[in-house]
This record gives sequence, structure tokens and C-alpha cells, in this order.
Amino acid sequence: MSTSLNEIKQGIIEGDLAIVASLVEQALQEKNEPHTILDVMTKAMSEVGRLFEEGEYYVPEMLVSARAMQNGLDILQPALTSTDSKAKGKVVIGTVKGDLHDIGKNLVVILLKGAGYEVIDLGSDVAPEAFVEKITNGGKCVVALSALLTTTMINMKAVIESITAAGLRKDVKIIIGGAPVTQKFAEQIGADGYSSDANKAVRLVDQLLAN
Repeated sequence: MSTSLNEIKQGIIEGDLAIVASLVEQALQEKNEPHTILDVMTKAMSEVGRLFEEGEYYVPEMLVSARAMQNGLDILQPALTSTDSKAKGKVVIGTVKGDLHDIGKNLVVILLKGAGYEVIDLGSDVAPEAFVEKITNGGKCVVALSALLTTTMINMKAVIESITAAGLRKDVKIIIGGAPVTQKFAEQIGADGYSSDANKAVRLVDQLLAN
């Protein structure tokens, strides 16, 4: 692995926003394949995820690393697009109606993009109809729902009911996440999966699409 690629990996792990963007630019100038650079960045975030799961990193450290990765992705994206690379799959994601919290959701978005997925981010306070509209226009995908409040969790069920009523349930896998959400709640509302953190969410999407 070239020096710049090693430094990109370390820069993401350490959350150095400026250096990561600069090094990605340098790696492209050195004629490294865009997917090789992306692979290094993805492995860096996997390492950050490991540190988080082992209690060495906390949410603030993960967020800083994720922002550093996003800085690198912003530079890398045009080169990835020009290679006509096919996305691994599509994910429609949003925080449900009534909930304005988006830090966790934004982290999942960055990690999914880094893992090679096309991500349609609907933002926060998203009505069920908005999810249905994106699915209708886009075919098979994973729908990822986030909520941070116990009072808005029930709106996850409303999204699933709207997708079902529109006759689209067979076309999508639905996952949920957020601080108050549990595996039991996922089963109660008919979701296909639940993740307790952003790193696991990417692995869950991988598993669902593989099946």
C-alpha cells in the first residue's frame, strides 16, 4: 500500500478532516484506482467501528472520523462516478415524522456511501408518504428508519403500514434504529431488522441484500 493510502486510513481513524481530503486528492493524482482508495477508506471506518464496539471510541470520535471520511468521499465521488461503477444497492433513509434528530442517521448515511451503496437521504421529520414516493420511483431497495424519541417510534410503524398499503412491501427490506429502538420493537412492527449502531447498520444492509 502506498504512503498516501496508509495516511488516508490513519487520517480517518484520527478524524483529521483536512488531511484526508488533501490525501485523497494526492492519491488520485498518483493514479491510484478510485475503488482502491474507497476500499482503504471503508477499512478505516471498519476499524473505527471496532474501536467503538470495544469501548475505546465513543460517539464523538465516530462522528469526527465519519466527517473525515465524508470529506474524502466528496473528493473521490466524481472519480468513482466516471468509472461507471455499479452501486451495491440502494438505501432510502430518513428520521421519521415528528423527530428532528439526525446525527445517528447522518453517520449511517456516510458509512453506507463509503460501503458502496447509493443512498437517498430524505432528512429528518419525514412523512410516511415521502418514503412511499421514493420507493415507487426507484424499485427494490432497503428502507432505513431512524427515531431518537419514544414518542416518535410509533411513526416507524406508520411508515411500514403506508408501504404495505401501497403494495410495495415485497420490494423492500425495512430496518430501524435509534436510541429507544429494540429488536423486540422491530419484530412488533414488522421490520426486517434492527441495528443498535451505525457500523452494525451497514452489516445488516449487507446481510439483507445478500439474502
